[in-house]
Amino acid sequence: MFLDIRSLALFARVAELRSISKAADASHIALAAASRRIALLEHAFGVRFLERTVRGSSLTPAGGVALKHARQILGQVDQMRAELGEYANGRSGRVRLMANASVISQYLPDDLARFAKIANGVRVSFQECTSGEITQALRDFATDVGIVMEGVSHDGLMKFDYRSDRLVAIVRRDSPVRGRSVSFLSLLDHDLVGLEASTSITRLLSEKATDAQRHLRLGVQVKSFDALCKMVAAGLGVGILPEGVARPYAAGVKLRVVPLSDTWATRRMYVCVRDLETLPTISRKLVDFLVAIGKK
Repeated sequence: MFLDIRSLALFARVAELRSISKAADASHIALAAASRRIALLEHAFGVRFLERTVRGSSLTPAGGVALKHARQILGQVDQMRAELGEYANGRSGRVRLMANASVISQYLPDDLARFAKIANGVRVSFQECTSGEITQALRDFATDVGIVMEGVSHDGLMKFDYRSDRLVAIVRRDSPVRGRSVSFLSLLDHDLVGLEASTSITRLLSEKATDAQRHLRLGVQVKSFDALCKMVAAGLGVGILPEGVARPYAAGVKLRVVPLSDTWATRRMYVCVRDLETLPTISRKLVDFLVAIGKK
């Protein structure tokens, strides 16, 4: 059985738009031709992918499974196209990398610059995502390599030590939070400025507060490290950030940095892949380079 990539792409678009007619328009083909392509796919596998109603099209249980595999196949085709395109342009290849904000803000730019010097012609395209989004992207073949924080589920993936960071409290100069270090539990008596709930830091802090049968007093939640520091400087609460992020920001807006005394405040970072053996050679070179840094 020969799978038509265009038909798979059309099916994925139907699932996204919940309409064959809308998917046909978006794909610039006639409705009848689109319907026939979907029907041929269903016939090839002997199951119905879609339930068609006057309100549109919805996935059957079998269609949900088919969509998962279709996206993986389409992702691999996109990767193949991109990598071969690099060769056509005279370059030696490209690696797709995803990392979270803590990694990008502290270590990744310098590490990638060092990698570029020893991997002549290899391009690394990276995207910032949360650790949970990164592991899902790896499972969906939407990226080659991911760097995530400890605590995120990596079922079905391979992980390797990379680097670590340390969480610190960031406070105004006139804050009563002082000392060479401070415990997380003592900070729960203060209003906190936090990041979005999906971030690794907020999930970790919520977990530790629950373990202590306490609650986070999150008066303000923001999307970026910069916004968090500005909110703390305005007197809206205490912030908790990685030390490598906090100190440069604190110097700019005259805040104080107080390390957390809790052992869990030191967090591991991991390089994750689906399967090291099946990675393209250039992607494996990047993984080997990053893992070697983690061993130093």
